[in-house]
Amino acid sequence: MEYGICNLSVIPMRAEASDKSEQVSQVLFGETFEITEWKDNWVKIITSIDDYPGWIGRLQFNMLGHLAYKRIKQTPPPITHRAVTQAWKINNNSILYLPMGSSLSFIEGTTCRIGDEKFEIIGEIGETENMAVTATSFLNTPYLWGGRTHFGIDCSGFTQAVFRSQGFNLLRDARMQEGQGYALNSLHDSKLGDLAFFENADGAIVHVGIMLNNEKIIHASGKVKIDAIDEKGIFSDELKRYTHKLTTVKRMF
Repeated sequence: MEYGICNLSVIPMRAEASDKSEQVSQVLFGETFEITEWKDNWVKIITSIDDYPGWIGRLQFNMLGHLAYKRIKQTPPPITHRAVTQAWKINNNSILYLPMGSSLSFIEGTTCRIGDEKFEIIGEIGETENMAVTATSFLNTPYLWGGRTHFGIDCSGFTQAVFRSQGFNLLRDARMQEGQGYALNSLHDSKLGDLAFFENADGAIVHVGIMLNNEKIIHASGKVKIDAIDEKGIFSDELKRYTHKLTTVKRMF
């Protein structure tokens, strides 16, 4: 088995080995993965944090040895405070702008190493902030299929990013996340941090959001926004109608 680690700010992960293929997710700075296939200028990978498969460009990462990969996977990286904004690449004096959720592999103080590259982390590496503060920092982030950053995010990427800031790993897609945690008896029992899941006409899970309390939800739909929610689902004040049908509310931890 071969392994890799992302040494760029954020790279697209595609369904097929083509620039024209849809983006299904993104790999952030410092995240690791297993390599399962090589094809021309593409590499098929399975991410370490959520076992998600996809294709990335073969020039957009560094190779990683088995022992280094195992050490990173067994030792969770420090939670990155959202004030961590940049990584100064000492080798060539360049700057990478880091998205929230980046993994600071092999960090010693404020220095981070990825292979032969050495980075100085610019910003504060602090304690976990309140979930509501992290979640609302994404307000007005545009919806982007497969996105995981403040520059574009999808519904499950949003929940995953916020929960990761709290030290809890969610799986990648809404239908996968619905299999985690335990169901609440009623929406009225929900509190900050519970996840609400929504289904389409066929009964498939197609959307997820974070409960702020038992009447308000923050979610990515067009953009990250706060809407009212009741037993029927999400009511959009902008559209003056229900937009998502509620199926279950779950507590993750």
